[in-house]
Amino acid sequence: MGRSQQPLEHRLLLTATFCLLAGGAVMVYSASSARTVLQGQGDGTMYLAKYVGYGFFGLIAMHIISRLRLDLIRRYTSVLLGASFVMLVMVKVPGLGVEVNGATRWLGFGPLQFQPSEIVKLALVLHVAAVIAERPKIARNIRTVVGPVLAVGGGAVLLIAAQPDLGTCLVICFTMAVLLVIAGLPMRQLGLMTGAGAVLVLLFAILEPYRRERLTSFLDPWAHAHDEGFQIVQGQIAIGSGGIFGNGLGQSIQKIFYVPEAHTDFILTIIGEELGLAGIVGLLSLYGIIAYAGLQTAKKAKGIYATLVAAGITSLILCQALLNVYAILGLAPLTGVPLPFISSGSTSLITLMVSMGVLLNVASGGHAHTLSAVPQRSKSARDRAAEDRHRGRRDGGARGAGDSRRRRAAS
Repeated sequence: MGRSQQPLEHRLLLTATFCLLAGGAVMVYSASSARTVLQGQGDGTMYLAKYVGYGFFGLIAMHIISRLRLDLIRRYTSVLLGASFVMLVMVKVPGLGVEVNGATRWLGFGPLQFQPSEIVKLALVLHVAAVIAERPKIARNIRTVVGPVLAVGGGAVLLIAAQPDLGTCLVICFTMAVLLVIAGLPMRQLGLMTGAGAVLVLLFAILEPYRRERLTSFLDPWAHAHDEGFQIVQGQIAIGSGGIFGNGLGQSIQKIFYVPEAHTDFILTIIGEELGLAGIVGLLSLYGIIAYAGLQTAKKAKGIYATLVAAGITSLILCQALLNVYAILGLAPLTGVPLPFISSGSTSLITLMVSMGVLLNVASGGHAHTLSAVPQRSKSARDRAAEDRHRGRRDGGARGAGDSRRRRAAS
């Protein structure tokens, strides 16, 4: 299918992705350049170069994945899921896991580091879609999805929570809930499962003092403006000072002295300060385009598997974006979730580009001759010959019966 013949959903997804990448490159440079220069880390282009490099590899991966057969992606989902679980375990092995800011979430050496939990998010979406597509009726009752869906997802959440990384856990839980709703799980059962999950999250948050302090600071950040609420308060000041149209690109003051991690989790505050409310609305509009095109892709997809994959990846991107925006605005606790396609981050950016490649694959038709759960067996020459003989006998019998009826009528 030529580029001009691609469906509208495909073109919208591609356009929104390119716009987000372009905006991400500009804002990562703006948010990081001044501080890196002041800290003596070069000419200020270090994070921009990383973003462009990882984005380039992500674009290559997105292009390749978007042209694969969808059934090929489905076939290797179990390999991806198993490898991601192994890497999650390796993160906790002394000497292999890399600790940053008190959390051990990375594998690698020196500047070459990656975060396995980002890969797990995509692997779980593909796994849940494959399981439900193979046995659609299991999604009608929570008891039948416990083993193949909830146990696998729960195992991943427990491993990620041990890092600790509550934000990624929440993104996974929200995405899997959306998948189960689309697959047909009754809302009453989903409500019970959500209530149980909320209790577990609350217990997880209050058992550790620093997580408890972060939760209380979220409820009233200005009362903790000098300690746990410092980052939220400074982010709100940055957005408030930007007004409607911002102070101008590169003119942020908060990014230099006040907002920690301005080029990663808190990059939305710099967008608000420099581009104002108009910039934030423009960014959210791009996510809105992805939401519309992704859901339309799921609606028009061929088969249960393709539908669930499209809906799951769209939900994954939107859940992560909304959780980041809510945290910045003080509507949710800080969880360290990056802003999709915008924040600086190697594994997150590449995984999102791969996910978008899968979504583009579905939008363009799946690039597969068959998307059924059980491939149709091709007929052999012997089978075709037997069918022809059977058809000939049937047609001949019908003609003979017609001739007999005509002879009786004539006599």
